[in-house]
Amino acid sequence: MQTRILCVLRATAASWWRHEELRRTGQIDRAREFERETIRRDLGYLRLATTLPNAHVVCGGGGTFIHLGWTTVSNYAPIERFPLASLTVALGTPFIDIRPVADVVAFASLPRVVRGPFDEDAAAGSGTDVPLTTYIDLIEPLGACIVNDPRQRRDL
Repeated sequence: MQTRILCVLRATAASWWRHEELRRTGQIDRAREFERETIRRDLGYLRLATTLPNAHVVCGGGGTFIHLGWTTVSNYAPIERFPLASLTVALGTPFIDIRPVADVVAFASLPRVVRGPFDEDAAAGSGTDVPLTTYIDLIEPLGACIVNDPRQRRDL
């Protein structure tokens, strides 16, 4: 699995237009340096996604987003064209596909997923930040598709 992940990250880093341009102009060492930095950054995102309790991937009409607490990694493409997000989901991070959601008003009125460690006492009255499992309970009836559902892990 680790080798496959590195192969995907290397291919993604090498295909980025800036790195391709450096290679085209003969700056191969500089391109490799930037590619290694990109791979290290993306590996950090993967580690965070697999360890943070409220980390999740969302795919909607506006693109795909990896939510990592206070950090969000995004791409204006569906998950199928965002290798980092696909790897994150393959490693077990919850994935919420909101493309099938038709009720935009109900979706817009949903609370946010809490960004940091969840404090039940602080959030009990606010209703603006909820844990990921509560968010999934609210969005699933609207038609969202859930992969790697964290509620199933909780029941085990």
